[in-house]
Amino acid sequence: MVYSLLRKHKKLVMKSSSAVIISIIMGVVLLLGTWILGTAYRYKFKSTQTITVNGNAKKDFESDLVKWSATFSRKNYELSAASAQLATDRDLVRDFLVQQGVKADEIRFEAVNIAKDFEYHTDGKGNGYNTFSGYTLSQAVSVESKDLNKVDNASREISTLISKGIELSSSTPNYYYSKLEDLKLELISQASKNAHQRAENIAKESNAGLGNLVKADLGIFQITGQNDNEEYSSGGAFNTASRKKTANITVKASFLSNLWKII
Repeated sequence: MVYSLLRKHKKLVMKSSSAVIISIIMGVVLLLGTWILGTAYRYKFKSTQTITVNGNAKKDFESDLVKWSATFSRKNYELSAASAQLATDRDLVRDFLVQQGVKADEIRFEAVNIAKDFEYHTDGKGNGYNTFSGYTLSQAVSVESKDLNKVDNASREISTLISKGIELSSSTPNYYYSKLEDLKLELISQASKNAHQRAENIAKESNAGLGNLVKADLGIFQITGQNDNEEYSSGGAFNTASRKKTANITVKASFLSNLWKII
């Protein structure tokens, strides 16, 4: 009888211990599940995205180098006479430029071009034929200088040589900048900083964190006339007609952005 009672008591104790262990396990599972659900309620997931912006930089500058050219010519039935006349004209052109303040070593004369000219005629029967009309000799002169004012003035006044019998055609000056590569590097740096600032503003207003740069594409370098309504070109505008210019460049940049999405 006593033995039977002891066995029953032992079984009850074991059942009680198992119930306690199960309760403890269930409690831990419940607590863990509650924490997970609570966290999931607060944050569904963390999304890694990118912020892509266009950075821009531009700068006004003035050219420091000018190139200008003109062409003069002479025509004569005799080649030697045409050559002598062209030589006289060449001396007049050189003297004029030097008088305008252009240095002798900045003046360059190209090779003489010789062309045989013919005139077309028709006879009484309508047959066409050519007759020799003389030789035309032409020569180009060019000036490259950093003294823009003197060359500008010379290009405007060169027409006075026409009154001396010189057949002359003058082009407009072209303006360049000798430190163009330095300017490009400066603007690329500024455009990159501008892109980063724009991305920071977007991230801040979106309650996101801005990460590292993952991609950057350099836009086309554009040089236009200052205060001109000149359009950009897909291949890059390169204005040489204006003495004062504006340089512009863009940088397209993508940055990583960590954004917690709330349920």
